[in-house]
This record gives sequence, C-alpha cells and structure tokens, in this order.
Amino acid sequence: MQRKFHTTVEEKEAIYYSELFKQGVEYDKAAIAAKILASGKSDEELTRGEIELVNEVCSEWLAKYQRYKHLKPFLAKYKQV
Repeated sequence: MQRKFHTTVEEKEAIYYSELFKQGVEYDKAAIAAKILASGKSDEELTRGEIELVNEVCSEWLAKYQRYKHLKPFLAKYKQV
C-alpha cells in the first residue's frame, strides 16, 4: 500500500532550501528559489526574473551535486584508511 504524505508549503520550502544550501548555493539565492519552488506556481504565473533565478540556482545545484556524487566514492575510500 502506497501512502501519500501531505506537506505544507513551509515544509516544502525548508526541504528545498536545505538541499540547495547543503550543496553550496548562496544563502539568499537558495532562500528565494526555495520559496518559488515550494509555491507550486506554474511557469505562466512566475515572472521572467523568477524563472531565470530558479533555473540558475537549480543548474548550480545540479553541477555541485554531480561533482559531489563523483567524489563520494573516493572520499569513502580514504575514510576507511
């Protein structure tokens, strides 16, 4: 049986923010992007600036996450030594 979890906008915002900030996105940009992402608005409801900011932040997050994912096995190897 699959359960659906209901999260509030504030909880979603906190999740987005923590993931963005954890990967090294600037505090201010992460906070604004998290608020936009958590709002659930469609692209038509967002301004061009908001869309550009979210795209920039998400691209930055993806690049840093992929780098982390690539380095993680190497870091684990050295932790064992």
